[in-house]
Amino acid sequence: MKALAISLLASALLSLTAAAQTEITTPPPERSLSFYNTFNGERLTVIYKRGSDYVQEGLDRIKHILRDPLNGEEIPIEPALLDFLYDLLHKVDYRGEVHIVCGYRCVETNTRLHNQSSSVVLGSQHTKGRALDFRLPGVDMKKVWETARSMKRGGTGYYKASNFVHIDTGPVRFW
Repeated sequence: MKALAISLLASALLSLTAAAQTEITTPPPERSLSFYNTFNGERLTVIYKRGSDYVQEGLDRIKHILRDPLNGEEIPIEPALLDFLYDLLHKVDYRGEVHIVCGYRCVETNTRLHNQSSSVVLGSQHTKGRALDFRLPGVDMKKVWETARSMKRGGTGYYKASNFVHIDTGPVRFW
């Protein structure tokens, strides 16, 4: 009986070891995003993450396409924002280009927009590289907002009149 128990335990350990080795040799999944900048017509499709590692070249290219629309200033975009967007796109089964309404905004641009519209807040997550306003052509943006809201990953806003959604990695809140 003891021999049978040892044999079964050894067999189980070998199976676990084989499974772990298979998992190690499987290439890490890649995460990519496609963007269309509605201000200047630029397009970008880029791999930004392989497995659990962010791809610096991809992050740099995303930083560029999400730059301030008025002065061209760039700052790093928070990777958690990109993961939020990627996961949201998969939840709504969208594989096309994300149409950028607004990515990064420098403080001066944000203040200028704040003075023109009460919907732009001072200290916006946009000024920290932690927010994105976007459209998904052919998709009901209210449903995108509802999905983003259900994910509880940060702030989510729906701007019906302009038909875009805001996501950010700040505190969970919605409007």
